[in-house]
Amino acid sequence: MNKVAVFLADGLEEIEGLTVVDVLRRAGVTVDVVSVTDTKKVTGSHDIHIGADKVIGEINFDDYEMLILPGGMPGTTNLEACTALTDAVKAFDAAGKRIGAICAAPGILGRMGLLEGKNACCYPGVDDALKGATVCDVETITDAHITTGRSMGCAIPFALEIVRVLLGEEKSASLKEEIVYMH
Repeated sequence: MNKVAVFLADGLEEIEGLTVVDVLRRAGVTVDVVSVTDTKKVTGSHDIHIGADKVIGEINFDDYEMLILPGGMPGTTNLEACTALTDAVKAFDAAGKRIGAICAAPGILGRMGLLEGKNACCYPGVDDALKGATVCDVETITDAHITTGRSMGCAIPFALEIVRVLLGEEKSASLKEEIVYMH
């Protein structure tokens, strides 16, 4: 399938949302940018205006292989307040379907209890929200069906890790070379 949804809420960390969309689309993944409000216009935490492809009320979650949650404040709080999204995240977890979250957004997963017994990473200071997880000091990590990323500075490694889990190591490595990611 290789179709994912990246969810945007007002106050998101723009780099964490847009870098993932860019890298995944370069890899050939179909990405829907979805606003969690009833408007396609989303304003990031640094007053950058982003146009979403769809609003959450227009989508069928069954169409997606993975749900991705960017962080930022108050974007993370706004994502967590969206019941349609949190219900879908719980359903994806129960089904073992892929979920990604970066920066403060892994805290949403932690507060839901979805990281219990898993390795995860997040923005420093959000660690306490990762209930039951082993918090790792890494850029990005995948444990079972959940991929987490540390911060905006880790947006490219996070996106490349998602490419790896969706399309394989070879595709991730070739894309890393293509974008001249030298880390």
